[in-house]
Order: sequence, then C-alpha cells, then structure tokens
Amino acid sequence: MLLDLPVLKKGTFYFIKENDTDLILEDKTKRGLEIKETSVDEKLNVKADKGMIHDMDGIGHWVPIRWYFSKDLFDLSAVIIHADAMDEKYTKLRELTCPDDDD
Repeated sequence: MLLDLPVLKKGTFYFIKENDTDLILEDKTKRGLEIKETSVDEKLNVKADKGMIHDMDGIGHWVPIRWYFSKDLFDLSAVIIHADAMDEKYTKLRELTCPDDDD
C-alpha cells in the first residue's frame, strides 16, 4: 500500500516515497482525489495516477496525483528537481492568491 511506503523526502507540497521499482512523487494538494486512471504523464513522460477536477464551468481536467519514476532510469536527485519545481509553483500560487495582510 502506498501509505505504508517509506518517505525519502518531504516538501511543503510533496512526498517522495519508494517501492521496489520506483521513486514515487506524490502531490500533497491532490490528497483525497480519487484515482480515475493510470497512464503516462505527458510532461514528465513517466507513469502517473490521475484524477479529474472540474473548473468553474464544469469542464473536467485530468491532473496527476502521483508520478512513478523508474529506479532504472531516475535517481533521487532527478526526482527532487521535479518535486522542488512543484513546490515553487504552488508557493508562488499561494502568495498570489493568499497574500499576507501586513496592514
């Protein structure tokens, strides 16, 4: 089970876990989202669990919940690059949408 896997690295918005064959990058912002399919992520070209979110117009969008980086092709430092980029993206989004009220 994915919940029982050891956590190798933790960021504000992610976990990196591992199983026997993969390093698994989990997006914390997608916790609780039901997995609807597992397919290749178009951006990272690795297997990913995906769920569906709907925008204000009711249009559904596939979003990755977690990515599986094969240990044969990727090491932890390569996965951390993607994880840190995700952390930076969400941090900027949070600052844009929820600025600190210093007044």
